Amino acid sequence: TNFVLGNAQIVDWPIVYSNDGFCKLSGYHRAEVMQKSSTCSFMFGELTDKETIEKVQQTFENYEINSFEILMYKKNRTPVWFFVKIAPIRNEQDKVVLFLCTFSDITAFKQPIEDESSKGWGKFARLTRALTSSRGVLQQLAPTVHKGESVHKHSRLAEVLQLGSEILPQYKQEAPKTPPHIILHYCTFKTSWDWIILILTFYTAIMVPYNVSFKTKQNNVTWLVVDSIVDVIFLVDIVLNFHTTFVGPAGEVISDPKLIRMNYLKTWFVIDLLSCLPYDVINAFENVDENWNHHAVTKGISSLFSSLKVVRLLRLGRVARKLDHYIEYGAAVLVLLVCVFGLAAHWLACIWYSIGDYEVIDEELNKIRTDSWLYQLGETVGMPYHFNSSGSEKWEGGPSKDSVYIASLYFTMTSLTSIGFGNIAPTTDGEKIFAVAMMMIGSLLYATIFGNVTTIFQQMYANSNRYHEMLNCVRDFLKLYQVPKGLSERVMDYIVSTWSMSKGIDTEKVLEICPKDMRADICVHLNRKVFKEHPAFRLASDGCLRALAIEFQTTHSAPGDLIYHAGESVDNLCFVVSGSLEVIQDDEVVAILGKGDVFGDVFWKENTLAQSCVNVRALTYCDLHVIKRDALQKVLEFYTAFANSFSRNLILTYNLRKRNLVKLCYTLRQKIDR
Repeated sequence: TNFVLGNAQIVDWPIVYSNDGFCKLSGYHRAEVMQKSSTCSFMFGELTDKETIEKVQQTFENYEINSFEILMYKKNRTPVWFFVKIAPIRNEQDKVVLFLCTFSDITAFKQPIEDESSKGWGKFARLTRALTSSRGVLQQLAPTVHKGESVHKHSRLAEVLQLGSEILPQYKQEAPKTPPHIILHYCTFKTSWDWIILILTFYTAIMVPYNVSFKTKQNNVTWLVVDSIVDVIFLVDIVLNFHTTFVGPAGEVISDPKLIRMNYLKTWFVIDLLSCLPYDVINAFENVDENWNHHAVTKGISSLFSSLKVVRLLRLGRVARKLDHYIEYGAAVLVLLVCVFGLAAHWLACIWYSIGDYEVIDEELNKIRTDSWLYQLGETVGMPYHFNSSGSEKWEGGPSKDSVYIASLYFTMTSLTSIGFGNIAPTTDGEKIFAVAMMMIGSLLYATIFGNVTTIFQQMYANSNRYHEMLNCVRDFLKLYQVPKGLSERVMDYIVSTWSMSKGIDTEKVLEICPKDMRADICVHLNRKVFKEHPAFRLASDGCLRALAIEFQTTHSAPGDLIYHAGESVDNLCFVVSGSLEVIQDDEVVAILGKGDVFGDVFWKENTLAQSCVNVRALTYCDLHVIKRDALQKVLEFYTAFANSFSRNLILTYNLRKRNLVKLCYTLRQKIDR
């Protein structure tokens, strides 16, 4: 809908609001339309019918509902047929306070307009021109989509996978030129590959201690193949690391192959190489048995290589390389601490079982310890140890590996959390020594994790606590000084709304931390909407914009707040970024301001400080960007070229210095004429 609102109580029924549709349809900016007559006489022209103009005038004077088909002119003087509806709006006292005027373009349904450019055309040609012109207007009103536009966007996948900050580092803005065989360390492929390596690292951290302790893969071909594939992937990763860029100490991307190789050899190469040696393949020769002596030697070597598989835990060093990405996020730190606690419990459970399995059977005396927790577990689950007298003449049987692992993990968890139910307890010297060490480790982990958890939750609720503390202070203040209820509600509403928009962040405090150049850049960003929407700033140089941005201040207003009182000095120029405001003169609404509007005074044209003739009140929550009169004049005096452009192009939607004549004066004039 394309419409304007006019005040019925002011002389010539000035427009107090025009929507974007009307501005696009007429070609006028809102600031050019405001305070002009609702009859839209500024759009009349030589082809506008005189009788229709008279009828429009009478409709307004008699407060009637009426509609007309009238030829009017857009700002570029293009004639357009409009179907205009005029309707008076009454208040509770049945008094007409506003006029609503709606406009519809009906040029396509009217006889083609005869003007100089169409003289000599045939009737069909003129009709075609009118229809084409109407479609052009409709296309202008519709949102435009440029198919040819191609906007450069960074890979969001790589940014998410790297848990990067909100803005990519400077070196990622433009990809450096690298040799064909060199991979950028922040590209999507390398980031995805790093996450695959990270997952396999956690797999190694879990499976290696379990397999070494429980000896689950000595004769299992499936696990041997899986581990061999993992080793191959880690070998491929070593090769890729020799061809991957890295960030130098000065923040630049190093893509020289020689420097990349030297850097990798000096840092992570040895650890990566030791962690991916095929220990399982070497250990597969354990079953080679030519004679007893040779078997003993082979068994010793295989046991050595089984122990060397623990070296794979060095792959956890890869996690350390990623930790700097996680530390910024409280939730990530919490998950990381829980994973560390679970991983520590898993490792200790594997060690606890290894000690028990080593000590449950005395191989020298070929006897079993009945006080061992493994022996008691076997009796409990119905899978006891038994002596094979007819065969190997050794103790066999015992609980299953699943039951043993669950029992071991249960014991380590209860010990680490300082609970310890006592149903599984150390009995041998080795088990007691390990239990003491585990309790010391557990107390350290317990204190570290819960201390960090407390800190994380305090940080999460720090803003909330500060907010409630501030509200309590304000309530105490209002109660102490007996502030009226209505004003108290406005104060509380303003504080709550301001906090919700600013999230409790003190913008001035943040800007004070930054150096002058950075502060100017931030201010330009904060005021970017003002600079983009208003043509007065388009010719401003970069230095001029930065000088203006530093002087701008952002204010938030709640519904009902008075930004200006009648009689108050007008020393600010205000730009409406969001929300709606009303301009009131003598209890009459003379203008409604919205996003993109400007109000104040033309300081650059006036020598004296103006007094506001109206009240400006917020109708909704509003964001205003305000610049002081002295600060603006100082910038305009220094940047003279911009001052001329600013003076020509900035149009005030409402000038607070000017006063409108009320309807009473118009009524008296009518009586005098009679």
